[in-house]
Amino acid sequence: MNNAVTFAFVDVIDSVYHERSWSFAQERAADIDDNWRRLCAQRSGVFDGRVLVADRWSLEERAGKRVLATRHFATDFRNFIALRNFGFPDPDVRTCFAAAALMSCEGDWVLGEMGAHTANAGRVYFPCGTPDMDDVTGAQVDLAGSVLRELEEETGIAPHEITTDDDWTIIFESGRIACMKIVRSSLSTEALASRIRGFLAAEKDAELAGVHVVRSRADINPDTMPLYIRAFLERQLQPG
Repeated sequence: MNNAVTFAFVDVIDSVYHERSWSFAQERAADIDDNWRRLCAQRSGVFDGRVLVADRWSLEERAGKRVLATRHFATDFRNFIALRNFGFPDPDVRTCFAAAALMSCEGDWVLGEMGAHTANAGRVYFPCGTPDMDDVTGAQVDLAGSVLRELEEETGIAPHEITTDDDWTIIFESGRIACMKIVRSSLSTEALASRIRGFLAAEKDAELAGVHVVRSRADINPDTMPLYIRAFLERQLQPG
């Protein structure tokens, strides 16, 4: 697995938005529509809104700070899902997103299982989401804001209830750029998990179906956790 992922550590993410057409979406439209129809038949909660994907990314040094610079454009969710499901056939476009690596005060990691009605049913992630137009202000894409928004939407944990580490762990894996921000809660592991479960029980259409706690490498599940999640956890939980 170590050969399949690359890590970088940055102080700042500088993301910009621009508009463009996408040849993949145009040339594979029939295949994309077929893929979308099959997904809709299986999942009731998918919505073909506009999301952002990245067509430029680089690691830079600016004024003594490590920077991940990215450029994004908007496309229909069905095109994004097809890009992923087809194995990322366009090497010039990746999904680039921010994830809240949620940690209890005891140092345990708290993740969520995606609900059966979602596009990623059964998969276990940290709170995250593909950025969309709500994350765009002018020409800027706010991935740091996306982390806090997704955390609250999925778990009910509000920004004032947590602290965030200053830096980012960036994981390059296949067609993904996962921007991991460590988010720390003052609650114990059990209290944090219970708090999230209570929020999910009260939600009519909760995005998550459950909570998973990772205390050691033995809790990392390759059957339900994507590669970038496993890579992040294994690095965090390595001895020493």
